[in-house]
This record gives sequence, C-alpha cells and structure tokens, in this order.
Amino acid sequence: MKTKFTAKLSTLSRWLAAAVLVGSLYGCAGTPPRNPLPLELTNQAGIPGIPEARFWGDEWPRFSMERFETFSDDDFKRYFPAIYDTEHNYLTISGGGANGAFGAGLLAGWTAAGTRPEFSMVTGISTGALSAPFAFLGPNYDDQLKAVYTTTSTAQIARKRNVIAAAFTDSMVDTAPLREMIRSYIDSDIIEAIAREHARGRRLYIGTVNLDASRSVIWSIGAIAASDYPRKEELIRDVLQASASIPVAFPPVVIPVEVDGRTFDEMHVDGGTGSQVFAYPAAIDWKEVTGKLKVRGAPGVYVIRNSFLDPDYRGVKRGIIPIGIRTIDSLIRTQGIGDLYQIYTLCERDGNTFNLAYIPSSFTEKPEESFDPGYMSKLFELGYRMAVDGYPWKKTPPGFRATMGDGS
Repeated sequence: MKTKFTAKLSTLSRWLAAAVLVGSLYGCAGTPPRNPLPLELTNQAGIPGIPEARFWGDEWPRFSMERFETFSDDDFKRYFPAIYDTEHNYLTISGGGANGAFGAGLLAGWTAAGTRPEFSMVTGISTGALSAPFAFLGPNYDDQLKAVYTTTSTAQIARKRNVIAAAFTDSMVDTAPLREMIRSYIDSDIIEAIAREHARGRRLYIGTVNLDASRSVIWSIGAIAASDYPRKEELIRDVLQASASIPVAFPPVVIPVEVDGRTFDEMHVDGGTGSQVFAYPAAIDWKEVTGKLKVRGAPGVYVIRNSFLDPDYRGVKRGIIPIGIRTIDSLIRTQGIGDLYQIYTLCERDGNTFNLAYIPSSFTEKPEESFDPGYMSKLFELGYRMAVDGYPWKKTPPGFRATMGDGS
C-alpha cells in the first residue's frame, strides 16, 4: 500500500515527465543552437566595417587612444566640430524599469525651464538605454519620450510564458512586444538623426553585458548609425533591447559578430547586470580627452538615477520568492549607490562637476503592475515639476559629506 509520500512522489514524477516532454517541444522551437565566440577570439571579434561600434567597459579602446595620440588640433576640430573648443556637459541615465518615467519627466521639465544644455555625450543602461536616444537628440523629441513613459503598459513590454515552457526556454517572458515598441519608436528617421549628430562629434553610448565574457560592453550607437553596415538598424535595436533585457526574466539578445570572415555570436543582457549607471571607463585619461578637445571650463556630469536611494523598510514574509525579491532589490540599490561613488570619484579625479538627481522618498505612489501608465504618469509629472522649479542637483553621492561645501 502506497504511503502519502510515495503517492506524492509518483505524482511529481508524472508531472516532471510531462514537463520534460512539453519542454523539449518548446525547447526545440524556442531556443535555437548557438555558435558562441571562442575565448581566444574575444578581442578580435567585431561588427564588419564598424571598428568603433563597441568597446569593453573597463578599457580605453585602442582606436580612441591612437586618435588622441596622433590627431592634430585641426584633426580634432574637423572630427569633433560641435564639441571642440566649447563647454561640455554629459548626461548619464540609469536603469530602473518603469521608474524611467522620472528621468523622462525631468528632461522635459528641464526643457521647459529653458536651462537644458546640449549634451556632448549621453550614456544609458537598461531603461536608460531606451530614453537615451531621445535625450541625445534633444528637446524636439520630448513628446516621444513622454509617450514611451506615460502610455506603455506591461502588455506592451512582455507576454508571460507558460510555466512549463519557461522552464525549458531562456526566460520567463516573451519580449516580442518590447521589440515591436523599440522598432516603432527607433525608426529610420531617428537613426538618421543620431548619425547626423555623431558626424558633429557628439556621442551616444549604450551599455550591455556580454554574458559569455561576463564583461560590460559600451556600444557607440552613432558610429553604427553613421555606418554602411546593412543590418545597422536591427543592430541598434538589438543593443537597446539587450540593454533592457533582465536575465532570466527577459530573453537575452544574441548578436552576430565576425572574425576574419567567420561568423560567431555573443549573448548580451541588461547593462544593469554590470552597473546601474556609467559615465565612461575609468581607464580613460579624461583630462587628456578634454585637453585635446580644448574644452572650456569644467565639464558637467549629470546623473539621472531612476530609483529611490533612501533605505526602504518593509517587513519581509518568510518564503523563497519574497526573500529573493527583497534581496535582489537590496543588491540593485546598493550596487547603484556604488556606481554613483565611482562616477563621483572620476569627476574628482578628472576635474568634472558631479550632479545627481534621483526619486525622492516623498513620492509614495505604488504601481498596480510592472509598467503601470497611471503610476508612470505621476512619476513623470514629479520629475517635470522638480525640473521646472529648478532641480536641486545633489553634488555628492548619498551618505557622502564633502570636505568643502554643503555636500547635499
């Protein structure tokens, strides 16, 4: 006679057998085989015809280093006409999912206040990657930015997979809706506009993580947009989607690369896996960069952290899921603060001014779903109003007291 335990075990065995059968069917259809880039070729692989398409996030790229070693003043003036012998301002936009509405509102309010500069460089990660192209192109694109962050629902980002299917694929959800949204907003006209600004010398960088190499990668979207690469539009959309693809929850993006005519692929995921926000690699001698470009005054670094930074007390229920979620939330918050300290340190080293914006703890609205248009609209309005009133940019990371000044 079967005990309750063996009966449950038998039921579980049947369930697992069914799961394997169904999963194998889904797996065959949903996860095509890869041709991953071999380790020994990682520093040789690239996008055909675009040597400046991307570089490691922890190195000074060789093409850039050689340029700054060999260019004359006339070369710099010709290659970087809009950012040579002028003031520099850099904008870096963090991850944060639906909280990206805060940064979108802040940018629109900054425009309304009449004090928003033209940024010499814009960087973005995760949700920041989706807003960065519009921020880069300037105030004329504020309406598109607002539409993305006030009308988008969860259904327009992802579709849930069957639990059994998810166990045998590479993600919990299908992000075909996200891809379609990226395609609709980042169209040929937007890409051509990015290429024109790149020709003026301005730069747009998006961060992803190469999961095979476990390293951050910085993509020059303008260099790709200005190239003759036949897949350039799809590649740009690949990069933007990859930067916003949270591992396990969202499927990774497999990007084809070439080495000596041979095609391989790399697996790229959410840039927030490596850092929540970035300005430029610490390996770059930024003082040399600004010196060769004859930058006037101290460059301003403006960091939009689409998140709350103050500790958020919540009683956690005992259970794997609530404990796991709370742990991940804590890791993301502390990692994000660490990234702010890194950018602040770079600013101190390189003579840049540090300016930080983040969601105040006084905003207590809660979303009804992951991407809740009502919640996002209120957050957009908060950022907008704070900017119109003259945003009180913080001059140091949270918890840091400067030796001079108020350190607020």
